[in-house]
Amino acid sequence: MAGRSSFPLVFVAFAAGAATMTVELAAVRLLAPWYGTSSAVWTNVIGVVLAALSLGYLAGARVSAAPDPRRLLGLLLVAAGAASAWLPWLARPVARLFLPDGLTLEEAGPALASGSLASALLLFAPPAFLLGTIAPLVAEALERGGRATAGAATGRVLAASTLGSLLGTFGTTYVFVPEAGLSATYLGAGAALAGLGLPFLVATRARAPALAGLALVGAALWASRTSAPALPAGVRLLESRETLLQSARVVESGDGPERMRRLEVNESLGSFQSVWQPEPGPLPAGYYYNAFALPAWWGRPPGAWRVLVLGLGAGTAWRVLEGALPPGVEFESTGVEIDPGVVELGRRWMDLPGASRADRIVAAGVDGRAALRFVPQRFDLLVLDAYQNQVEIPPQLASVEFFAEAARCLASDGILVANVGAFGLDDPVLEALARTMAKGFERRVLAVRVPFSRNVALFARVEGEPPDPRSEQFAPPTGPLARLAASMALDGGSRWFEVPERAPLDDDRNPILSLQRASVERAARSRP
Repeated sequence: MAGRSSFPLVFVAFAAGAATMTVELAAVRLLAPWYGTSSAVWTNVIGVVLAALSLGYLAGARVSAAPDPRRLLGLLLVAAGAASAWLPWLARPVARLFLPDGLTLEEAGPALASGSLASALLLFAPPAFLLGTIAPLVAEALERGGRATAGAATGRVLAASTLGSLLGTFGTTYVFVPEAGLSATYLGAGAALAGLGLPFLVATRARAPALAGLALVGAALWASRTSAPALPAGVRLLESRETLLQSARVVESGDGPERMRRLEVNESLGSFQSVWQPEPGPLPAGYYYNAFALPAWWGRPPGAWRVLVLGLGAGTAWRVLEGALPPGVEFESTGVEIDPGVVELGRRWMDLPGASRADRIVAAGVDGRAALRFVPQRFDLLVLDAYQNQVEIPPQLASVEFFAEAARCLASDGILVANVGAFGLDDPVLEALARTMAKGFERRVLAVRVPFSRNVALFARVEGEPPDPRSEQFAPPTGPLARLAASMALDGGSRWFEVPERAPLDDDRNPILSLQRASVERAARSRP
């Protein structure tokens, strides 16, 4: 070992750092079809990887006293490569152990956090542990070969590993997963690690382990695939892809005028982000999007109606509004969607207008809160429909400061309507959000239940108040929206929230994620 270049060993530390971040960042995406990408899932994955790495560092330091650390280094690199390459194939059966089919959202809520932790332990702890052993062995090999003192060897290894981690961080997020997909990303990382380990095994005459490592990685190449939840009978997959932020797919059911398309994002419990039908206008009963069109009938004069949508998705709100407005009212709109990949799918499969429509402006890749600072005009209606992972509202879109900014973006008679997933009008998430909205607008807020769904629509007005659901002003005279409004006027269908002295949610203290977990757990306890 003496007298040879230190570059191969330093490069191994670089590659191990890159592979570690690839395994960690892609891990949440691999679990997303079953558990979503909530903060709880991220916490579980990061915690498991950090713990496994720590144990790996200790184990690597302990075994670095071996007679020839190169042999052990080769074995561990090949083992880490095989463990990484098999992850896409193992994800589905492991996830199904802790989140079986047939669970309702209420039943699955408590299982999401514990199941994602258990899955992360089984799937990602082994490769992270093996990767953690690499750095101590590389440092030992550098020192024994006379290439560096102990301090210099450690510094070189840490620097190379950190630079590799940077490559893994940016490459996984912006290149590997979006362009190649999850399976190819894990297979590539596994093959690279195994390929780096083989020369060490050959040089130390460990041919049997070398052949076994090749066989394991080759078998993973044949068997591995990203296994998303199976499609129900009668549902056709139109397209599936990895965006910069999430896993997304468009599915279709029915035929002819009864066709429906749904954009599903990181979902495994039958939920969806956007929905499409052949003709614009109100959707069948149970879809909360229809409530977005009600304010157009609250004394709106003919002419242009300016609408801002935060959380545009694939454009369902626009499709509903296009066919549900009063005669003489035409709307022009700006839609904000944080995921450009979702916008591309919407344009390909769900009639989302392209850039040529001057009256339909799409701001892709922009957070809804940041967008408020750049909108060039005041709007008559602001639609807030920003959700992720079925139950999670982004905290920056659920604070009193946000609602005050939203009010300033509205015209003098402007209205904000927000979609809230809630189990009843006394749901803790709904109460906190409605009172925060009331404080931001300094006006009472109206909450109305959407029939045949677990959604509630919140309405706030810059001046005055929304009409009461029992009044004639609330409902259009005929049509699907009239039937929707009539059901909202029933006893127990609505609730007013007064302006509180202090908002429950603000930018400094915002427990919205804890409230959402409490909401699901509460619903689970209330089931018979």
